[in-house]
Amino acid sequence: MIENHITKISDELKLRHEQVRATAELLGQTATVPFIARYRKEVTGSLDEVQITAVRDSLNRLEELDTRREAILKSLEKNGHLTDELEESVSAAETIAELEDIYLPYKPKRRTKATIAREKGLEPLAELIFKQKGINPQTEAQSYIDLEKSVANVEEALAGARYIMAEWINENIIARTALRRLFNSKGMLKSTVAADMETKGAKFKDYFDWEEPIATAPSHRILAVRRGEKEEVLNLSIAPPEKDALQMLETHFVKSGGDDSKQVLMALKDSYKRLLSRSMETEIRIATKESADADAIKIFADNLRELLLASPLGSKRVLGADPGFRTGCKIVCLDRQGQLLHHDTIFPLMTAKKDAEAASKVKNLCRRFNIEAIAVGNGTAGRETEAFMNAIPLSPAIPVIMVNESGASIYSASKTAREEFPDLDLTVRGSVSIGRRLMDPLSELVKIDPKSIGVGQYQHDVDQIALKQALDDVVMSCVNGVGVDVNHASAELLAYISGFGPTLARNIVAFRNDNGPFKSRKELKKVKRLGPKAFEQAAGFLRIPDGENPLDASAVHPESYAIVDAMAADMGCSVKVIIQDAQLRRKIKISDYVTDKVGLPTLNDIMQELAKPGRDPREKFEAFAFAEGVAQMGDLLVGMKLPGIVTNVTAFGAFVDVGVHQDGLVHISELADRFVKNPSEIVKVHQKVKVTVLAVDQERKRISLSMKSVPGRGKAKPAHRSKPKNLQDLKKLKHHNRPFNNPLADLFRKNT
Repeated sequence: MIENHITKISDELKLRHEQVRATAELLGQTATVPFIARYRKEVTGSLDEVQITAVRDSLNRLEELDTRREAILKSLEKNGHLTDELEESVSAAETIAELEDIYLPYKPKRRTKATIAREKGLEPLAELIFKQKGINPQTEAQSYIDLEKSVANVEEALAGARYIMAEWINENIIARTALRRLFNSKGMLKSTVAADMETKGAKFKDYFDWEEPIATAPSHRILAVRRGEKEEVLNLSIAPPEKDALQMLETHFVKSGGDDSKQVLMALKDSYKRLLSRSMETEIRIATKESADADAIKIFADNLRELLLASPLGSKRVLGADPGFRTGCKIVCLDRQGQLLHHDTIFPLMTAKKDAEAASKVKNLCRRFNIEAIAVGNGTAGRETEAFMNAIPLSPAIPVIMVNESGASIYSASKTAREEFPDLDLTVRGSVSIGRRLMDPLSELVKIDPKSIGVGQYQHDVDQIALKQALDDVVMSCVNGVGVDVNHASAELLAYISGFGPTLARNIVAFRNDNGPFKSRKELKKVKRLGPKAFEQAAGFLRIPDGENPLDASAVHPESYAIVDAMAADMGCSVKVIIQDAQLRRKIKISDYVTDKVGLPTLNDIMQELAKPGRDPREKFEAFAFAEGVAQMGDLLVGMKLPGIVTNVTAFGAFVDVGVHQDGLVHISELADRFVKNPSEIVKVHQKVKVTVLAVDQERKRISLSMKSVPGRGKAKPAHRSKPKNLQDLKKLKHHNRPFNNPLADLFRKNT
């Protein structure tokens, strides 16, 4: 472990050196983030998953920097450029940009204009002019005219010298650093429409002539204009005012007003236009893209976490329904473990006769399979099917619940679904997914590529490797945070358990199928390729209800069983009695069990688990119902107050399902009565909210909603912003808050 990495990370993250070092060592031993956070608190000083992940990512970033540093040093040595001073500079560089600036003058180049000028013997002339000692460039250039070297006259000699000076200016570290700061502080993001793309690129029309400071441009707008550029609709540029850049460079390189300095000034302008500006723009494009990606990925990850941790209905017998008009409604009956018992098709919403037949079939199936809840997908015909199910005279104990079916069609066509139901139609598989999603959203959603769930923002535009890492982190965190019943979990769910992966997960399922349910955690050691390390990482997150050892149903790790056994022995009872008797647990003095390896953090966790073994951290399920009589956009009226469910949170607002087959947008300015900088401060995915309809655009399928106490009353303002003083100011506020003048929302809807 490189000590300066530890120091740097501890300073950046404001953590103690020993915390970073211990975390790095555990990560180096292939320990997972959930395992370290849950079972190694004494080692890390109780760092949480966010902090451990930050340490991991910082280590990866510094390792990438070191890899590039080593490659540069090897290149410098190979080409005979490496000196002690240069090696020291390379070793001290703390960013990729610094490294590349140092390496640039020595980097093997393709044949440039400056290279050609050097071949013509013009470098001594360039050196003489660049010193700016007051020489006459015209006179000095006379001696460099050489027809054999293709230098026909004075102007050609001076032009060649300027190409060499332009390259020197471009490679100057001080100038590049200053110019980089200027691009970051005063750079303007500009977009214009490409030729003949006004009609084809209409969705980007608000960016046909757009300009704003890159320093304050929000991440979602950066991604939007970059998408427009990628689709060849927009031309994009990032640069500060040219006069500012040239003035800054002049202060570095132009020493006087003489003829030689005028040549340097000409070289400087050429260097900026041809080399420096392009190089700096490329850098800032990369930097702002990375920053925008990070923001978008965080939004996606936060949304995914909320969706995965949505309240489960639990182990109930469920009738799942995938609605449809012409092709009918596919229904399935599932047992309490989500196993398919029966599937059928009904044809409601067509004729009175078919309605009666469908109602009779549903009643019979509910009676035959003792159905305890009905799950209806929220896609096409969803609200109509919900109303139909509610009209059937079933037991009041059987709720009809709308389920977000985003991604169900992806699952239906997946390899996982084909392997589980090889002989069933896609729509039947979709119905199974809808029913299971009501019972346990987490167990079902892990079978779907997170990018297909529909809770992201520009997810197809961001760095896909970084996105996958972040989403995998979220899924693993959620799965391990909830815990998994090893005797009922699918291979897809088990694959996210700490220390496991697809292969081990399949081996566990195969062992379970061949030998029956696991009776204890230690029996897992018999599974093929499940060694001591994997067992250590995974065991605490696996649950075996009604197993041989009552602790196997809890989050107490097997390595701590001896501690609980000692507590039970000291209390003169069994472990089972300690779990059942709260008064007895209160008599336990946990400080008596502190050792050099086990401290109070672990002991407190053990006591919490003994109080509620295997407790599900998710909130209790509460049924939700949309407003009756509001099922289509045509049913919406301005001013209506409706219940809704947040389906997506973006940087510019939140999308809310109010049950009309088209999500409405609550713009960030309508989320709360106060100024909101980040929508996630106010709402989360799957949150139940009350909204007011501001506007409905049937033609464009746009719904504008508000969550403010007095909707539409101007844009919420930061405390420091002054109130409108006159009618003109008020008009400006109203203009900025027009419900449908939101290019980002339109673009997001069309391209997500």
